Parts: sequence; C-alpha cells; structure tokens
Amino acid sequence: MKKLFSILIISLFFFNSFSQNYQVVKKINVAGDGGWDYLAVDDVNQHLFVSHGNEVNVIDLKTDKTIATIPDTKGVHGIAIANDLNKAFITDGKDNAVTIVNLQTFELIEKVVINGQKPDAVLYDEFSHKVFTYNAKSQDATVLDAITNKVIKDIPLNGKPEFSVTNTKGLIYVNIEDKNQIKTINAKTLEVIATWSISPGDEPTGLAMDIETNRLFSVCGNALMIIVDASNGKIIKTLPIGEGCDGVAFDAKKKLIFSSNGSGTITEVKEENALEFSVIETIKTQKSARTIALNKSTHQLYLSSADYGVKPEPTTENPKPRASIVPNSFSILVVESNSK
Repeated sequence: MKKLFSILIISLFFFNSFSQNYQVVKKINVAGDGGWDYLAVDDVNQHLFVSHGNEVNVIDLKTDKTIATIPDTKGVHGIAIANDLNKAFITDGKDNAVTIVNLQTFELIEKVVINGQKPDAVLYDEFSHKVFTYNAKSQDATVLDAITNKVIKDIPLNGKPEFSVTNTKGLIYVNIEDKNQIKTINAKTLEVIATWSISPGDEPTGLAMDIETNRLFSVCGNALMIIVDASNGKIIKTLPIGEGCDGVAFDAKKKLIFSSNGSGTITEVKEENALEFSVIETIKTQKSARTIALNKSTHQLYLSSADYGVKPEPTTENPKPRASIVPNSFSILVVESNSK
C-alpha cells in the first residue's frame, strides 16, 4: 500500500510539474492605446514587430525596449519578415496598401497600393520570393514580387481569407474563414489547386504547419483545432482549444503547437508523430491575448494584450458596443517554459 501511495504521489508531482510547464514570465509595456492584430519575430535580428493602432512598434528582444515606430500604417494587420531581402512587408488595411521597410534601419522603402480591399494577413514565401496579402473585403490574395515590390497578380479566393503558411517548396496554404476551408495555392502558377473542407471546424483563423510531417494546424472560432494532412486535405485529428482563438504557433524543435485564446489561455498540443496529437497543458495568459508569435531561437512566445474597461450598454445607434482599452495598459506577454 505504501508503495502504491508513493507511486501516486510521484505521478501527481510529475503531472503537476508538467501541466505548469509554460507560464507568463514578464510583460513588456508598449506606449499607445490603439487596437492590435498580428505580431511577428525577426529571428535574425531578435526584434519583435507589433501591429498597434495605425503604426508598428519594433521591440528589441534583448533589452525589451521599443527601438522604432513605423508610422502611417493605417488599419495595420500583418507583418511578414524577409531576412534574405532585409525587408518587412506590412499590410495597411485602411489604405489598401503594403508598407515595405528596411529591417535594419526601419526606414520606408516603398508603400505599394494594391487592388485588393482591406488587406489583412500577409505571408512572405522565400522559395518563390513572393509576398501574398490576404484581402478580407475583396476576398482575394494580392501577390507581389518581393524583390521588385511590384504587384504580379490578384488571385480570387471566393471567401474571406485569414492566416497563411508555406511548405517552403512551392505550395501556399490559407484559411478561408467564412467557408470553413483551407485552399492551396501553387506559388509558381499562382493558381488555387485545391480546396478542402475542415468541418467541423468553424471560422478558421490562425494557421501553422509542421513541414517535416506535412501537417497543418488550423484553429477555429468554435474552439477546435483541426489537424490536416497537407498532401490531400484529410483531417487527421480534431482537438478542443480555448474560446476566442485568433492565432497559432508551432515550435518545430519541441514539436509543440500553441493556440492563443482571447479568453485568457494558450492551449498547448504535443505532436508525438504524424498521427498522434494530444492537449497537454492549458497556460494562463490574459483575457484579450488572442494573437501569438514564436521566437525560434529562444522558444519564447509573445502575445499582445491590454486591459479593458466596462462594456457600455447597447443602444439603437450602437447595438454592439465595445469596451474601451484602459489607457497605458497595452503590453506584450512573454511566455516561456520553466524547463528549457
């Protein structure tokens, strides 16, 4: 009996240690009270680009200090880092434009106006040296030559596109939020070559990929993660996640998938192999922390967040009011493992 009791205590100890593996270790305060969307890590220079109101804040991850502010990015949403070209590509949703800046100096290289309406997510594909902006209102993707900064083509998507990933070998995958689909784009021909339903996933937003196992991780508005075989669209696994998810990150070295949930948690999923996946931890963050970025060098996670005031009562003029951001509360949550 004593032996059984000892085994139970040891098992509980290891379970509790494991279940509390990741945690918020600090907050990086950032000036300004605007809203936000995506954030992106420049792994080479160890800088974090944060969409924030009508500008992009650049944080030095070695000092946690804001070292630059990129202005005139009205309705900013996405940031794509192109280290091989020393450029960042930023979508300006209200201007229907892409702001291109130097990764070293943060100076403006060019602002390119596109035909696409309300550009949101953006992807740089190093394989083809192309940039893909995903345009919510016009329901298409605008493709730019990342070297010349010229628009090449608009690709109809017949649905509202969200986040996108590349397999680094010529195929691009994008969530279609209002159709519950993933579409595949050929990076050479710039044509949609496959459309897959990811039902029961509803309103897919964030998307990540394990290139080694060829698995896509799509997180959805109905609190599900849908794991898809990128070669044929077959659903491999459906897992529960938290409410209000808008982003997902994959740590290729640790084989961990992180779903950022606006309800105030991260759902951590372990990939054992190409067929076995399981939820192993729910990490407490902060309500509103719905987008996420991974530092591949340090394995830290970053989430934008802020405090909100009391939500106003609905009125005839404003039937769906939003609570206002508490002044000076915007910050970046830094999440890391306590067993690096």
